[in-house]
Amino acid sequence: MSLDKRKKAFVALGRFLSQFTSQGIDKKEDIPFNDLFFEVFKTQINRAEEYNSWFTKDNVLFAFENWSFALSEDQISTWLQAYQLHDQNKKTIAVIMAGNIPLVGFHDFLCVAITGHHVLAKLSSNDKYFIPLIAKYLEHLEPCFKGSFTFTEEKLKDYDAVIATGSNNTARYFDYYFGKHPNIIRKNRNSIAVLSGQESHEQLEALAEDVFRYYGLGCRSVSKIFVPKNYDFDVLFKAVYKYRDIIKYTKYANNYDYNKAVYLMSLFDIKENGFLMLKEDQSYASPIASLFYEFYEDLETLKRKLAEESDHIQCITTELSIEDSIKFGQTQLPKLWNYADNIDTIKFLMSI
Repeated sequence: MSLDKRKKAFVALGRFLSQFTSQGIDKKEDIPFNDLFFEVFKTQINRAEEYNSWFTKDNVLFAFENWSFALSEDQISTWLQAYQLHDQNKKTIAVIMAGNIPLVGFHDFLCVAITGHHVLAKLSSNDKYFIPLIAKYLEHLEPCFKGSFTFTEEKLKDYDAVIATGSNNTARYFDYYFGKHPNIIRKNRNSIAVLSGQESHEQLEALAEDVFRYYGLGCRSVSKIFVPKNYDFDVLFKAVYKYRDIIKYTKYANNYDYNKAVYLMSLFDIKENGFLMLKEDQSYASPIASLFYEFYEDLETLKRKLAEESDHIQCITTELSIEDSIKFGQTQLPKLWNYADNIDTIKFLMSI
């Protein structure tokens, strides 16, 4: 199957996914195989929270909508023009997927499929329904995809390379089992924000989206902020108040209560507003319903610190001038070329 056919199939997938947005679910005309797949996807979206209580309908639709934007012809062409993709021997790529947010493993699936390799996927139990459905839809769009996607719950075998995503702990096991093969093994990373203290209310509201989307479970969710000395946290609390209803979600509220109890029993000094706790901490990974903060003296010193600790950071959001940073409100809207851990997955797959 040619690269052009593969690209057209994913563009058609993007059009199909565009029926499922944050504004609602709306069946469109002229979508291939819609009569066969639309209701199946709709049912799965409505039932997602039954299988994983963090996968609320709002968050699932948000993920679908963003993938529909990413899979446009322009976005795919812009992404792939950086590479000299050519027909090569088809290899089997084992992909071990995370399941912390909806469709989090889809980018790896896309990279392997678009380069013409065979996907051997081991799904997370937290997100095991959507990607196989997408694979079935792709097989109907382009019959040449048949036989290119395998999903297994068994021990992985007969593969040529590995892409594995997990925690710092599981990464050690991944390295032990898969180290003899070409591999990408990802560990824990978190995203941060750098504030100047001069941000507008609207900018801080946008930052709140980076904090609260997916309940803070994504590696691109902001889990820590760096603020100047004497920062006025009341300004931040006023801006995030828009998201106060998050505490009505039982699982989030349970985490809030539990983590607050731990902090209080440990005599930690925290600031809180009833649905978010701020704790001064040098770590990057904050618990659910918490946001760590750290003071900085001057921006240049902070830049050096962040460069030295870049292995812990997925992305940086700020309105200040920091290399490779993005604006507030954009962390959960990555482009196809924004690779996890800054490892170019396409280049890796081309090298096998």
